[in-house]
Amino acid sequence: MRYLDEIRKKKPLIHHITNYVVANETANLTLCLGALPVMAHAIDEVEEMVEHAQALVLNIGTLDRTQIDAMLAAGARANERGVPVVLDPVGAGATQLRTDAAREIAKNVRLAAIRGNAAEVSILAGYRADIAGVEALGAAENIERVIKELALKLDCVVCATGPIDHVSDGRHVARVANGHPMLSTVTGTGCMCTTVVASHIAVAQDRFDAAVHALAAFGIAGEHAAAEADRKPGTFHQELYNAVFALTDDEVDAEKRVEILREE
Repeated sequence: MRYLDEIRKKKPLIHHITNYVVANETANLTLCLGALPVMAHAIDEVEEMVEHAQALVLNIGTLDRTQIDAMLAAGARANERGVPVVLDPVGAGATQLRTDAAREIAKNVRLAAIRGNAAEVSILAGYRADIAGVEALGAAENIERVIKELALKLDCVVCATGPIDHVSDGRHVARVANGHPMLSTVTGTGCMCTTVVASHIAVAQDRFDAAVHALAAFGIAGEHAAAEADRKPGTFHQELYNAVFALTDDEVDAEKRVEILREE
């Protein structure tokens, strides 16, 4: 499937209930990808708003109880309407609030996908991991087994991103080797990646394939941006938008480094 062409043709509305640190970045990234962002978080409107969306992103990066309630309400309505929900468990494991919120959402909302770093995903799966703020320091030793178990348990696609990204739907496990170290020099690139995954899933039937393509596409965009940035993070930030905007499916097919590790 030509995912980028489909996104740009259909322009799916991606409803974000997200954190204030990255709202601008993820909205701009969504537009550069070809989808349409809406950043609605008030509990009085989220159920109405999600009815018009083709995907819902729940990002717990700057959390309070009111936002959790809004996420649960929007998630329930999205489930009723068949709108895929993507969870980004930012900083799960750093505090009890974040850990409990991520688990509460996963328990009460039927998820299409989870996209987090290896430590966040490991915590959500019930394993030990080390978090400093919202950054991963260490995760479960066998992340491939962890994401497969979590995907089976929640019947969704699980993406654990890092130097090597891993994806599973509980049956297949893939490794995606695209990306660049400069992605870690800009705040919010993980959250941007979640938006790319949600936008792909919004136009796809095969959510595992969509997530793999999304991670490869975002990693390739990071590589292209780094080539233009001359090791300057501010320039890289700007060039990342440009690279996502200019990226084609043909480039993804030619440059992706994807390995299917296990298939049953």
